Amino acid sequence: MSYPTPVRRALVRLAVVPAVAALGLAAVPFALGVDVPPIARYLPFAVSFVAFGLPHGAADHLAVARLGGERPLVAVGAAYLLAGGATLAGWLVAPAAAFAGFILLTWYHWGQGDCYFLLAVGGDHLRTRTQRALAIAVRGGLPMVVPLVAFPGVYREITRATVALFDPSAADALGAAFRPEARLIAGGALGALSIGSIALGYARARTGEDASQSRRGWRIDAVETGFLWAFFLVVPPVVAVGLYFCLWHSIRHVARLVVVADAGTALADGRIGAALAGFGRDALPNSVGAVVVLVGLGAVAPPDASLPSLLGLYLVLLAVLTLPHTLVVTWMDAREGVWSR
Repeated sequence: MSYPTPVRRALVRLAVVPAVAALGLAAVPFALGVDVPPIARYLPFAVSFVAFGLPHGAADHLAVARLGGERPLVAVGAAYLLAGGATLAGWLVAPAAAFAGFILLTWYHWGQGDCYFLLAVGGDHLRTRTQRALAIAVRGGLPMVVPLVAFPGVYREITRATVALFDPSAADALGAAFRPEARLIAGGALGALSIGSIALGYARARTGEDASQSRRGWRIDAVETGFLWAFFLVVPPVVAVGLYFCLWHSIRHVARLVVVADAGTALADGRIGAALAGFGRDALPNSVGAVVVLVGLGAVAPPDASLPSLLGLYLVLLAVLTLPHTLVVTWMDAREGVWSR
């Protein structure tokens, strides 16, 4: 997978520099010990209904069509109906296990999104399948594990509120994950994987046909990994994950779809606004449909008026949508050669 230099630079301008700047700015008050009202912490998730978050997977059928998939509407529709339905059934039967599965699936999916993007902007240091799998483990683990290490109380509150929507008696079923020893093991393992991934990438970046390009990709990887560690250690989980979901993961997938749509011509020509507007039009119908599904979920598992419970309902919607969306993105990875070496 290789994009021309103008496209790579446009991807950095669209989805690297603004994301790091926005998340870094948001981290400043928390790093200085300034608190914000509870309702403000949930605003990023509220904004994600319209700004990249919920809509970022709403054009999956078009992505499949543009990459040459056969009968994309049927295939993607079936994936969402069957995989999404199976996910919802899991929540109805065993909500605690479903929540744990959602965390693991999101770990993989967010990691695969960053792995693709690193390759797209010049990550030639990720030369082997082993390195790419390691990158997925590290990048997906950062938003899942670091908040657990740094803010176990908030993490547990959201977990309990989400599971309790379906079975209040199972709200504490995942309590072992929040014990100090479990958090220490998880944080230590992720730290070791992070160091190993960056060190191996550095060694690879020093050799090869285009070492200068590899070093540029490695620097982006190293800086982003260190930045995300600091960000999730400092910013409370609801704020941190909400911002990451909108401004990091989702916008990178949107940028990928924009490139798929016209081989990156719009980005390379500086027509970023027009490209994003086109994506918005493509994603609008299914985004509205997702909100309708959310209303239906609210009838099946009514939340109370608390913010954690309302967020829990939204997380269940995201869980229902994430499995079929991940299947589509995994197909895209195979089609675009993410695992070709």
